[in-house]
Amino acid sequence: MKLLVTGGAGYIGSVCAARLLEAGNEVAVLDDLSTGHRDAVPDEAEFIEGDVAEQADAVLSRGFDGVLHFAAKSLVGESMQDPGKYWHGNVLTSVRLLDAMRTHGTPRLVFSSTAATYGEPEQVPITEDAPTRPTNTYGATKLAIDHAITSYAKAHGLAATSLRYFNVAGAFDRFGERHVTETHLIPLVLQVALGQREHVQIFGDDYPTSDGTCVRDYIHVTDLAEAHLLAVAAAKPGTHGIFNLGNGTGFSVRQVIDACREITGHDIPAKLAERRGGDPAVLVASSAAAQRELGWQPKHPDLATMVGDAWTFVAGRAGN
Repeated sequence: MKLLVTGGAGYIGSVCAARLLEAGNEVAVLDDLSTGHRDAVPDEAEFIEGDVAEQADAVLSRGFDGVLHFAAKSLVGESMQDPGKYWHGNVLTSVRLLDAMRTHGTPRLVFSSTAATYGEPEQVPITEDAPTRPTNTYGATKLAIDHAITSYAKAHGLAATSLRYFNVAGAFDRFGERHVTETHLIPLVLQVALGQREHVQIFGDDYPTSDGTCVRDYIHVTDLAEAHLLAVAAAKPGTHGIFNLGNGTGFSVRQVIDACREITGHDIPAKLAERRGGDPAVLVASSAAAQRELGWQPKHPDLATMVGDAWTFVAGRAGN
């Protein structure tokens, strides 16, 4: 298939673009490089530098079999401080993409959604029918896009799938996680091992978990990419499928830090800080629907593999 990957210069988008190419697809990447990296775009992919909202119509006029939409603003804290940036950058951009797809008859869409659409869960593991009550603007914009996709699918026959990620980790070949503003736990811990920061913070150790720290569901980025390949193939006209992607088990903050210490061989000092507002004790996904309907199964569920692959990537770039 001929596929357009928006945001394909970012972490997850670049890995998915690489796997799509390996699977024999023709891939074009559309990215404005505001947070992505030009050298993260796979060599075999066509690269188009530009804003999705401005360029989607012209690009899709060339004829594509589908779009994988990763391009988004994704910093939770920033979304609360500058909500307009997120409503414009995420929601309006996505609606313009949907309109361009309709205009040019692009039949398939796979959307990069998030567990942030659920907010504070009533029970875990979280299933797709759980209440969606996002606690931040970022999650609210992603939920709004999901609603828009549902209506376009019903009205115009779009074959669409939203994949709601939990915590993504690891690396694939030369493609890995390197955000300008880093907020994710594993890369932050690895920065301590690299000597790029003095310590890692643990935000609260009095949660009702086995060691008092928050528990999160982690998924290897290559497993995530496989789900996208399956979703492209399985999408049905007029239908919008929504699937959670996670391992179904969680790891605590202390477990992640300990795994990073073991893999890197570094001490990695950790300092306790106050709880952050809105941090649930446990966030774990049920991926039963994705396994049942997409035939997806995570192949790298162990924390050591995720941390090890991430460490190989960042240490290699740092020359360690």
